[in-house]
Amino acid sequence: MSNENYDPCFPDQPVVDLYLPIWANQPSFHSKPAFIWTVDGKSPSESKSSFLTYSQLNSSSQCISSHLLTTLKKGETVLILCSPGLQLVQTLFGCQRAGLLSIPISPPHPSFNNQNHHHLLRVLLQTNPKAAIAHQDYIISLQRYFSSPSKDEQLCDLLKKLRWISIDGIEDEMTHFSNPFSLDSNSYSTYFGCKSDDVYLIQYTSGATGIPKPVLVTAGAAAHNVRTARKAYDLHPSSVIVSWLPQYHDCGLMFLLLTVVSGATCVLTSPSAFVSRPRIWLELITKFKATCTPVPSFTLPLVIRRGGIDQGTSPINLWSLRNLIIINEPIYRGSIEEFINEFAPFGLSSSCISPSYGLAENCTFVSTSWRSAGSTNHFPNMPFYKNLIPSARLASTSSEENNEEDEINIMVVNEDTLEPVEDGIEGEIWISSSSNASGYLGYPSLTREVFQARVKGRLSPCFVRTGDRGVVIGIERYLFVMGRTSDVINVESVGERHPHFIETTAYNSSPKLLRGGCIAAFAVSKTIVIVAEMQKSEGDLRVLRRICEGIRKAVSIEEKIEVGLVVLVKSASVPKTTSGKIQRWAAKDKLLRGEIQVLGQIYSGQGPSPLLLFSLDSTVYAKKLEGKEEGGHGNMIARDGDGDGDGDGVFLSSAISGRLSLQSFL
Repeated sequence: MSNENYDPCFPDQPVVDLYLPIWANQPSFHSKPAFIWTVDGKSPSESKSSFLTYSQLNSSSQCISSHLLTTLKKGETVLILCSPGLQLVQTLFGCQRAGLLSIPISPPHPSFNNQNHHHLLRVLLQTNPKAAIAHQDYIISLQRYFSSPSKDEQLCDLLKKLRWISIDGIEDEMTHFSNPFSLDSNSYSTYFGCKSDDVYLIQYTSGATGIPKPVLVTAGAAAHNVRTARKAYDLHPSSVIVSWLPQYHDCGLMFLLLTVVSGATCVLTSPSAFVSRPRIWLELITKFKATCTPVPSFTLPLVIRRGGIDQGTSPINLWSLRNLIIINEPIYRGSIEEFINEFAPFGLSSSCISPSYGLAENCTFVSTSWRSAGSTNHFPNMPFYKNLIPSARLASTSSEENNEEDEINIMVVNEDTLEPVEDGIEGEIWISSSSNASGYLGYPSLTREVFQARVKGRLSPCFVRTGDRGVVIGIERYLFVMGRTSDVINVESVGERHPHFIETTAYNSSPKLLRGGCIAAFAVSKTIVIVAEMQKSEGDLRVLRRICEGIRKAVSIEEKIEVGLVVLVKSASVPKTTSGKIQRWAAKDKLLRGEIQVLGQIYSGQGPSPLLLFSLDSTVYAKKLEGKEEGGHGNMIARDGDGDGDGDGVFLSSAISGRLSLQSFL
């Protein structure tokens, strides 16, 4: 194990939980806040904060551990259904100290309206937990649901089998608990929590390319991952982190562990607080003089549009930021430049831009192209490729200044031949490191395929196949993450295209009317389809037709691709993951099922004459795209064409009021 910690008197620990007693028993850290939770108010002065010191977190972890082990055995699986906050943080560390296997997920509303229970049902069936930890109010609401006449019988049966534990009841015990865990030279051998080889966490993949899968993470892999991230971002006890990311998995969870490993302070708020008022993110950075903050790439344009920079009563000052960590590839140079130009007057330095790459199968963190002070390769001096900025700088035989190469080995491989590709050629990104997860729970064949890949023709360790496409550019070997293999669109006579390029071009055709980051491009048979969210509902036929035609024209000119179908939909119609990634597979599925809220569409056929059609049926064209057209559906009227059905067409539906509005119909 490398020892890159900042104090050689306290060498790195094999699991994250063992850092807590180190910090808690140092006088300078005993009362230092590890985590600060902020509840947003109508103004910054009305916001409320509470904190958890290193000493309190160490003590509460021991208390929760002791309580859980009165009814559970080490190694058993527990479902965590706590809302975001300090109690969730305490529960996560308490479960690790108890040696339990945790599954933290966002708790669905206990009424389970709008079919919001599917992920919970999937988790229960796949992981078979023994117990669940939740707030007392949530448990009471579930009991009411059990007697509801509209309940889901299968879900109720599974939930009733669980041993329910109230985190509020454990918190009452904390006030009387006085037996915190302390560390001595024999602590690891006598430590009863999760050991480095123990699977301590099941975190689900984002669902960006398919149904979320359960990833098995060992305590040792998680510790290695955050130690590597700490070194890459140059974090230390003086660092202050601000995060509104979901605390249940991926980057949001990793930064909880990263805080403790670094001895830093992390200021937290909920994702809903940020979505409701994006300015709170800027206010927290300003108030706590944050040095580091991780955000998805969609955050930057969103804050420019809705940040209310001039609307708040408190000033914004971003001078303290050293790491503005951008996650969720691809990362466009233009959006970074726009954000820097907007906030440079507020003290934001371009050198803090930290483009990064990660995935659940490697715990979270994989790489960053950011380099610490003294490097000249900060943004905007980073190279760019097809308007993207790099997420890593790979090892070179002639260079010794790379930070992550000894920790995480990244290779770009031809996914068909399983051989490395030359720099400049796109291939699948493979990763080998001690951070690699152990596999997918219940998917043995897929685990072998994804987690035990080997490079053909050479002796090599096992690699994780990420399913992401990348390309290495330049003598400094910068890695650009291009997109996901499963999302690639094969365009006839053009070749392979990543859909995000098409989506970006579509958005830029009408940026004042379309929602950025809310457009999905995909293929149905050989037809290219674009589904785009409108910022607000629009009933003017001419406006909607102009938007559709503008999208088709822009994509044709810039991407050399003819779009067969453009569909305009209501806001929040395009499916996304919790971290804001477009779920193109889900958007396609909803469209083909006729389950998407549509405002209008335009279809480009192969014939020379345009055709205008009306229909009340939203599935006719979807079936035609799949070769499953069924006759006799909808009321269709041909206009401005020869009636052969093969020309351009706009599909309309009459509104209830009797007036005509452009309405989607497939």
